[in-house]
Amino acid sequence: MRIFIVEDSRLARQELRTLLAAIPEADIVGEAAELEAARSAIEQLRPELLLLDVELPGATGFDLLDQLEHVPLVVFTTAYDQHALAAFERNALDYLLKPIDPARLEAALAKAQARLRPAPLVSPASPAVGGPLKGADDMVFLRDGERCWFVRLGDVAGFEACGNYAQAWFDGQRPLLNRTLSALEERLDPQLFFRASRSHLINLRWIQAIAPASNEGYRVTLRDGHLVDVSRRQAKLLRERLEL
Repeated sequence: MRIFIVEDSRLARQELRTLLAAIPEADIVGEAAELEAARSAIEQLRPELLLLDVELPGATGFDLLDQLEHVPLVVFTTAYDQHALAAFERNALDYLLKPIDPARLEAALAKAQARLRPAPLVSPASPAVGGPLKGADDMVFLRDGERCWFVRLGDVAGFEACGNYAQAWFDGQRPLLNRTLSALEERLDPQLFFRASRSHLINLRWIQAIAPASNEGYRVTLRDGHLVDVSRRQAKLLRERLEL
């Protein structure tokens, strides 16, 4: 995967080169510290992926994208989270906060690799066509009306169905998302999120206690205090998932 780095800090560029050296698929084809040099090199080299800082000398990464004729896949790298909404409105593949976590960078490159060279569907059990399943380290953009959040998926305790919408639980927040619970389930890693019932998806890592319920199911207590009933049908699956 041909990667171009746009970053005004020499130390940050060096850090990215060091992290990318540990990823076999990564091929750094160039780097630049400011907009004009980056624009010229990108048009010439035609990289497949940009690692793009938001704040550049006298400009922004968004200004650079506006001037490109050839726009590669983009992963933003920045010390500030307030640009997340604008980044995802530009169809950014990912948004990494500095200092860059090696696992998050590797996950972002895996997304890019899947987008650039999708694996053929070889069986009904293959992941959905909508893209790779999202796991604990994926950052997700959530919006409820005018309010927005940028959240690590592993920090979401669960989701609750509300008609054709779903409510997310994280950090004391309860935004209502324009997604059904079934649509969310198709995008989430089943090793992380479990369909407890028709109304709930729960993060298995957030389970604090499990107790038998009167309907031959279970009552699960999550670390944030939520109590979720696991249906009798799903109780056996949960037991199989969690037991030794």
